[in-house]
Amino acid sequence: MKIKKIAHVALAVGDMEQTLEKLKHVLGVEPIHRDFVPSQQVDAALLPFGETSLEIVAPRGNEGVQRFIDKRGAALHHVAIEVEGLDAALADLRARGVALIDQEPRVGAHGFRVAFIHPKATGGLLIELVEPGAPPSSS
Repeated sequence: MKIKKIAHVALAVGDMEQTLEKLKHVLGVEPIHRDFVPSQQVDAALLPFGETSLEIVAPRGNEGVQRFIDKRGAALHHVAIEVEGLDAALADLRARGVALIDQEPRVGAHGFRVAFIHPKATGGLLIELVEPGAPPSSS
């Protein structure tokens, strides 16, 4: 698997607007992209931080993310790692018996192809593998 960089770190929050307003006030940063991700049933906002980004996700039908927030409050949800060749990376992980949430890539936030590694394979950390394409225009 060819890892290119950390694409983003994601925070799960209960109130997207309140969180974005606070981050704007404290850090002076605003989203460069926002969208609803049907495959994951979350609203997502991407905030630029140099070579990487902070992604804010809020559940809109995603019971797993809602349970996460109910248990932990607003907190680190996952780390996204940009890879070259997502299909090959997943094939390699499957061949090595690594537990996956997604056996095949799906369309994630920002129109990117994504797949999640199950936290039980990493000692509790949820990792999203990301293969960017041309992101959709900001909404």
